[in-house]
Amino acid sequence: LSELSARTGLAVSTLSKLEKGHVSLSYDKLMLLSKGLGVDMAELLVDAPGARPAPGGGGRRVIHRAGEGQEVETRSYHQLYLATELLNKRFTPLVVEVRARSIEEFKAEFGDLIRHPGEEFAYVIEGEVAFHSELYAPVVLKAGDSIYFDSEMGHAYLKAAEGPCRLVGTCAPRHGQGE
Repeated sequence: LSELSARTGLAVSTLSKLEKGHVSLSYDKLMLLSKGLGVDMAELLVDAPGARPAPGGGGRRVIHRAGEGQEVETRSYHQLYLATELLNKRFTPLVVEVRARSIEEFKAEFGDLIRHPGEEFAYVIEGEVAFHSELYAPVVLKAGDSIYFDSEMGHAYLKAAEGPCRLVGTCAPRHGQGE
C-alpha cells in the first residue's frame, strides 16, 4: 500500500479503505490507480480473460446489451462502465444515474468536487442535471442537453428534479497522457 500510495498520490488509508470496499471508487481514483499500477483502467473494473489491445488499434469492437457493463456504486452515482473488455481505449464510456441532490451531500461522499486529468463529455438522456464546477455558476441541463469540459476543473453532477436522472458520458485523457 505504501508503494502504491507513492505512485498514485492516494493516502495509504484511502487505498486500504478502497481495498476493503469502505469508500467509493470514483473515476479520478480509478484513473490514478490505473496509472500507478501501469495497467489499463478496464483491467481494474472487470476480469476479462483474453482481453488485449488489437495490433494498431484497428478492427476492435465490443457490444453491450441493455444492462450489461461494469457497475460502480456510490451514494451519489450509479455508474455503468461500458466496453471494459477493450484495453487501451482513447476514452472511457459510461452511463450514469445521478443520485446526489445537493453539493453538501456530494462533498460528504467525495470530500470535494471531482477532478481528473483530461476532458469529459456528458449528454443528458433523462431528467435534469445540475452541473457544478469551481469556475462557473451551476447550470441545469435537461434531456437532450450536453456539456463538454476540462475535467481538471473541479466538477459534480447533481440531480436537479424528481424522477430518474441519467446521462451518457465519456472521459478522455489529454492527448499524449494515455490511460
